[in-house]
Amino acid sequence: MKPQDLVFYQIYPRSFCDANGDGEGDVAGIISKIPYLKDLGVNAVWISPCFRSPGVDSGYDISDYRDIDPRTGDLSSFCRMIDAFHAVGIKVILDFVANHTSTEHPWFLEAKSSKDNPYRDYYIWRKTPPNDWQSAFGGSAWEYDAATEEYYLHSYAVEQADLNWENPKVREEMCAVVDFWLDLGVDGFRCDVLDQISKDFAGQNGNGPRLHEFIRELFGREKTKDIFTVGECWSADGENVRQLCGADRGELTTVFTFGHLCLDGGKFTTDRASLKEACRRLAEWQTLCETLGVINTAFFENHDLPRAVSRFGDDGQYRYESATLLGAIVLLSRGVPFLYQGQELGLTNSHYTDVSMFRDVEILNYYETNKDTLSPDELFARICAGGRDNARRPMPWDEISQDNFWIPDGTRRAEINARADLSAQRSVYRTFQRLIDLRKAEPALREGGFVCREITDDRFVFSRVTAEEEITLVCSLGKSTPIPSCEGELLFSNYEKVGEDLLPYQFVIFKKRS
Repeated sequence: MKPQDLVFYQIYPRSFCDANGDGEGDVAGIISKIPYLKDLGVNAVWISPCFRSPGVDSGYDISDYRDIDPRTGDLSSFCRMIDAFHAVGIKVILDFVANHTSTEHPWFLEAKSSKDNPYRDYYIWRKTPPNDWQSAFGGSAWEYDAATEEYYLHSYAVEQADLNWENPKVREEMCAVVDFWLDLGVDGFRCDVLDQISKDFAGQNGNGPRLHEFIRELFGREKTKDIFTVGECWSADGENVRQLCGADRGELTTVFTFGHLCLDGGKFTTDRASLKEACRRLAEWQTLCETLGVINTAFFENHDLPRAVSRFGDDGQYRYESATLLGAIVLLSRGVPFLYQGQELGLTNSHYTDVSMFRDVEILNYYETNKDTLSPDELFARICAGGRDNARRPMPWDEISQDNFWIPDGTRRAEINARADLSAQRSVYRTFQRLIDLRKAEPALREGGFVCREITDDRFVFSRVTAEEEITLVCSLGKSTPIPSCEGELLFSNYEKVGEDLLPYQFVIFKKRS
């Protein structure tokens, strides 16, 4: 199966489905929902971290790379889950957190015990900080260890120490971790902040001089050269995406880039995001990747992002229309589409005014830093608009709240849930299902070239083109606007009727045969 034949669905295990009622999503819950995912039509899943972890950064602070967190399951149940996915033709990739470990990982416990410990060089230590790098979660990225009188680097939480990839033993350990999971049957990896594993201490944290060498050492081996890999690479651009993803490079299948999502005044902002600008950048990236002969990804949501329908659409009157429009853009785009759990239901951001309702370390740090300088209304408006907990609240399978869950429900669970949507006349899930079926049925949507026809304040129009056919997606970016002249057969729309004008957030799909 070619990469562009895949349609991915990201599962955040801790919030996906709680089978035993203990307030934590688990492997058994995931297994129970495989029929739901199969019916949706996806043929690949990305499982966010479910390894042993203290949970400071919701699983991205790993204390054991080769075991499943007991709150989630165990290795035996995890292997049964992989087999169950494979039995219905769904591939499985795991989150691979290569840049850092938990400070409770045995390697770090050894490393901080003395300067002479063999594991000391598994991490990055300095007598004095060599630069003024800041942690992504606020404050200095250098933390002083009084016992050994040196600073260690943590690009994220203090409890997430950066690994020293210059040490060949670290690279050997990471290759062994990859091989361990491949031997258990996984089909590939999503690689967390992969472009940070090589450091340029005189410049920015990431995209260092040995990045490509390190990635090739990891994924260019005989055992790994044909697996599916996608790197979270914030620094990927026209200059280095060919090196990261070129078919002859032995590095990655594809990358996640975020230019189409980094639009406004920072993460915690109430500024309205421009759907037009997001579409323009998404189109520009697809065109560039096609020119370079590499595979791109298409997405609007993941575990780190607010809900797209709230950020780019109208999560009130036009929630169904907004959600399905954004889904159509992703699923008809060139490359590999990725959906995030709940996106197929049109889940929205939540609105809380009490800090006790939040769990994310980034949100809590932001709250502490700004609680004395911003008004409560402004502070919570920013947190609710940009916070990662929007994506991490429980997947609402029905309207019944689970009061003991590790994080509170979304504020609209009684209204927006899987049971309600699946029985609705205008079902977001059913529309996503039809779009996925269309992608599978039409070679142009998997193999075709990308041609941007038009981007205005009101419309986004692009085509996927082969020698035999052309499929065109016409989108309203929020307002009523005339439908441009499009030849061919009308395939599908998210409105019951298609007239001379697009209605707010309407999409229309046409097919023309050559």
